[in-house]
Amino acid sequence: MSELTSQSPAGQLHTAAIDSGRLEAYLPTPCLQNHASFLHELDNGDLLCAWFGGTQEGVPDISIYVARLVKGETQWSEPVKLSDDATRSEQNPVLFTAPDGALWLIYTAQFSGHQNTAVVRRRVSYDGGREWSDTEALFETPGIFIRQPPVFTQDGSWVLPVFLCRVAEGERWTGNDDISAVMVSKDMGQTWHQHDVPESVGCVHMNIQPLKDGSFIALYRSRWADAIYVSRSQDAVSWSAPEVTELPNNNSSIQFTCLKNGHLALVYNHRQADPNAERRTSLYDDIEDSEDHGELVDQAGKGDKSAFWGAPRAPMTLAISTDGGRTWPIRRDLEIGDGYCMTNNSVEKRNREYSYPTIIQGQEGDLHIAFTYFRQRIKYIRVSEAWVSK
Repeated sequence: MSELTSQSPAGQLHTAAIDSGRLEAYLPTPCLQNHASFLHELDNGDLLCAWFGGTQEGVPDISIYVARLVKGETQWSEPVKLSDDATRSEQNPVLFTAPDGALWLIYTAQFSGHQNTAVVRRRVSYDGGREWSDTEALFETPGIFIRQPPVFTQDGSWVLPVFLCRVAEGERWTGNDDISAVMVSKDMGQTWHQHDVPESVGCVHMNIQPLKDGSFIALYRSRWADAIYVSRSQDAVSWSAPEVTELPNNNSSIQFTCLKNGHLALVYNHRQADPNAERRTSLYDDIEDSEDHGELVDQAGKGDKSAFWGAPRAPMTLAISTDGGRTWPIRRDLEIGDGYCMTNNSVEKRNREYSYPTIIQGQEGDLHIAFTYFRQRIKYIRVSEAWVSK
């Protein structure tokens, strides 16, 4: 597709014109750019979708928005703006219901394109997201970034995957030295302790899921844009070093979930970088700094590796594993296209990426998926697991 089109009003759930096996909608938005969606189902069956929107990623007008699809209805609500720091770009929202029933929203807030300045903030709701607490800091140490939800272990621990955007003094962040870690809380999210994932330089967006045998698996985005990586754990705290999987990665986000039958469902771009192709200097090379950070030099690479930016973000693919993430033989594309993302510009509508997917299995068994569509809209799709094999 060369442009964003839809025959239905914004937010209206409808059968896809090209595929009767899936329902879809473009979520309503007041923003030029919309990115990094995150789905969460409440106990009452309502679906919430959070994302960030504004002019362009890294610009201070980027804020967090949340829309709702009430159970049994077919119209997504108009989004509610839940953050508004005029000095920082607020990104990567994550929604989760804590064991005590409270709904948490956590997200990052950074200066311009400097992910090493990001802090993590939170708001909490006790009525399913209708009213929210005041904004407060969750992690104030600069450079902690989030994208994926926590898991709750049998001993009562909360385990939240994070990645650390590290730079040396005088360097501009480009992602060359990012590592993954888990933040562990044993007091319902009041205090946290960091545990680094060994040998994880370049492996980010750590996504943890429990397996049927009681162990845990994590999948990672690769800064090197080569492959999805995997590691395993018995307690979700101590992890094996990430290893390459059979699936490609283009230095763009992924997300997967463990289904009720034990299968794993993953949404990702089935694409890796061509090392000889054109690449971007960084994710934020087409915006101006909103803050004075002095004279900075681009971050040095790690050995012979450096983060690859600009690899096409398409197709958007749904894959199923029936063996605990060891193989992924069942795959079907949700969207196809050229995935052009050498710019994040949404004002001129130059970006054509499908990216940053989110996936959950609903109470009734359907797979709920959302992702960035050309950085102009968030697209929502609902399918069955059986659809992937057709």
